[in-house]
Amino acid sequence: MKLRVLSYNIHKCIGGVDRRYDPERVVEVIRRLDADILLLQEVDSGAVRSNGDRQVELLADHLGMKYRTWFPNVDVRGGGHYGNAVISRYPVLESSNIDLSIRWKKRRSALHAVIRVRHEGIDRTVHVFNMHLGLAHFERKIQLQKFLDCHPFAHLHHDTPVVVGGDLNDVYGGLGTLLAPSGFRGIHRRPLTFPAWGPVRPLDAIFVRGAVDFMRLSRCDSELARRASDHRPLVAEVRVRAHHAHTHTHSHTHDERKPPAHRS
Repeated sequence: MKLRVLSYNIHKCIGGVDRRYDPERVVEVIRRLDADILLLQEVDSGAVRSNGDRQVELLADHLGMKYRTWFPNVDVRGGGHYGNAVISRYPVLESSNIDLSIRWKKRRSALHAVIRVRHEGIDRTVHVFNMHLGLAHFERKIQLQKFLDCHPFAHLHHDTPVVVGGDLNDVYGGLGTLLAPSGFRGIHRRPLTFPAWGPVRPLDAIFVRGAVDFMRLSRCDSELARRASDHRPLVAEVRVRAHHAHTHTHSHTHDERKPPAHRS
């Protein structure tokens, strides 16, 4: 079955050029892309700059997407937090936050969501990891290694469908080479996504592993996307494969492996 997965640093719904808080712009950008699973970074909750909105609920409700999870990473001066969110058309069975922080650096993490996808005769769990990595190259390398070594990722079967995406701050577009030895696949020359008004860096990315294949990766180039945030959104079209009959029982056991729950 086909899935559309979006990765988007929404910059707290504050425009990258006009600095105006306008969640309706972000909602409209996302709505037009018609994605099934949203990986969002810099999502506010309770911050004065965003009217105290709990943005994961605001966005999901306006988009008519029932399933959502969010985890706070960074304290906002004056109150509130921001962090990563996963919003889905399909049920989120479990979620947890994986701390990727490095001492003396800003807190960073990957939000893990286990999503049950049932469509077109296929019934599988897809493990989604939404990351926001650090600004320094050495920091990102350490954070990716921490992710590869962590539970639950390190305990997943190689055939389990996995999608990793987010704002990797991948200035030179080379982090895919660190993920490739662990079986991840992506688009070699990714679209430039930052800054939104005139992108020059491929900071954002989506990779897959296991029984899921890339079909297409594209950047949103609408006029609204140039203004709604400081990043452009990426959309990956992927195909989740059905279980092979001879590996059904074995693969399904690993697909259903769940981490400790954290729900929004």
